[in-house]
Amino acid sequence: MNTRNNLAAVITLNTYSANIAKTLSAACFPCEIYAPKNIAGNKDSAFENISPLLQSLFLAGRPIIGICSSGILIRALAPIISNKLEEPPVIAISTDGSFVIPILGGHRGGNKIGKDIALKLQASLVNTTASETLIDTAFDDPPPGWEINHKSKVKEVTNAILNDKPVRLQVESGDCSWIKDQYKWNEDAKLSITLSDKSDACGDVVLIPKTIAIGVGCEREVKSKELINLAEKMIKDNKISPSSIACITSIDLKADEVAIRDLSSHLEVPLIFFDVHQLNEQRLRLINPSNTVFEAVGCYGVAEGAALCAAGSESSLIAPKQSAKGVTCSIAQSKNSINIEEVGRRIGRLTIVGLGPGQKSWMTPAVLKALNESQHHVGYVGYLELIEHLNINCLKHSFTIGDETKRASMALNLAAKGEDTALICSGDAGIYGMASLVFELLEQIEDSEWRFVDVVVEPGISAMQAASARAGAPLGHDFCAISLSDLLTPLKIIEKRVSAAIESGFVIALYNPAGKNRRQPLKKALHIIKNNRGPECPVIVARCLGRRNENVKMLKLRDLNEDLIDMLTILIIGNHETRNARNAGRSYIYTPRGYHQKNVSSQ
Repeated sequence: MNTRNNLAAVITLNTYSANIAKTLSAACFPCEIYAPKNIAGNKDSAFENISPLLQSLFLAGRPIIGICSSGILIRALAPIISNKLEEPPVIAISTDGSFVIPILGGHRGGNKIGKDIALKLQASLVNTTASETLIDTAFDDPPPGWEINHKSKVKEVTNAILNDKPVRLQVESGDCSWIKDQYKWNEDAKLSITLSDKSDACGDVVLIPKTIAIGVGCEREVKSKELINLAEKMIKDNKISPSSIACITSIDLKADEVAIRDLSSHLEVPLIFFDVHQLNEQRLRLINPSNTVFEAVGCYGVAEGAALCAAGSESSLIAPKQSAKGVTCSIAQSKNSINIEEVGRRIGRLTIVGLGPGQKSWMTPAVLKALNESQHHVGYVGYLELIEHLNINCLKHSFTIGDETKRASMALNLAAKGEDTALICSGDAGIYGMASLVFELLEQIEDSEWRFVDVVVEPGISAMQAASARAGAPLGHDFCAISLSDLLTPLKIIEKRVSAAIESGFVIALYNPAGKNRRQPLKKALHIIKNNRGPECPVIVARCLGRRNENVKMLKLRDLNEDLIDMLTILIIGNHETRNARNAGRSYIYTPRGYHQKNVSSQ
């Protein structure tokens, strides 16, 4: 199954379908299981009404697998179905698990997902897509290593083939074996399918093989625009289809070069690197070997050599090395689609993710996507347990509290091997999370392997955001956050920061307030706060946010019992403007921004 975009949502309605969902989970099928509240397990996402759930998942682009009648899925989604080119896969599985039926999004992964499920359940796949059932080929869902030109007349050509009308096959580049024997092609037909990596290729359907490797070299800290401009010019001059570019490639010494990274991002293609020994294997194939380059880096050509390495032994340089201000570029063409998983060294992605405080619905789609795409999950054992229900098939590396540096180093080392890795935090990764530690390690430790890592931070809902939302809007005006942990910050500095926050009139969010044997920082902080803010000051005490034993209390400062506060608690201390309010029998705490004064002055 290919779930590179979103994790599949498996919908169960009863104990029979729940058992099928468990079978998929046990077979390492990556998914999130949704079940009615009355039967939902601890690791399931519970729901009350199925139609709103299905519609929200569909609009979010999540693949949907309903273990139920297809009619339930159709009736729920019919009002919002609008564009077949954008709809996510929707698959129905019969309640006894014997039939798997792709309903929507067949050519957007639905048929592939259905086939994978059928294999895992040993069920019958009921595929009603004409192109697969009659000619075994969906032109708008080509095999790996191929893309389709978005202007292609897929429906017209497919209908012609299905009605036994003449169609011509034109092969300009790429291996045609996967399509050549699918139909009796007619060289004189008006309708045509063209296989080509050229930008000016003509045909009613144009299928584009990823046969192009662009090799580049550059001086240190060269401006990105110089390399991008040269590459764009050569792509245009050689009439290369951007969709045919399999990779940007260079010598591994340049793995941390910003210009090369920016070119990869600009063209939206992967980066591949080779060492000098691999590049020197291409010496006899170079058109422009250079002794100067050899003296500088140990090989006779970077741009040409890297392009040829990536494109393989049956490739040719269709654009020899060209130079511009501090940069070089060359283009190689392979006879077959280039499988970048089998050549060179990739840049690994380290995504530092924040899960939020614990509630499943508070996990952002970007975090869910990063978790699903990662080959490794690294984190505190408790955080890894929070995402067990996602059933993601990856390697898990768990650590105890206090092993933060080991966690961060392992995550960097895994990513440096080219293996996409997620470093998992609760709350927000950048707020008292692991993100700052990762960047600290990158700055302080000179590890040449870490230049092969691309670090991304995906935010999560922080504990102070969650606590504020539960209570109303106490963070509605200026506020600050202070950690009371003195393990890394001296107590005197913590006291100084609390005093400064009080003096400045901030609402204060207190993180890590107290541990079993660490009570002194909380006592000191509350002493400062109580001496400067009155006993009526609103306080929120939030514990285990987003989890089953969540407890949120709204108190007066005078009623605060510090003995009930631990590391699972976050405190929000109001300021002189923070107020208590009630509506419909419910209490709220909020801090006004001054709109009332603005409205009064404008009257």
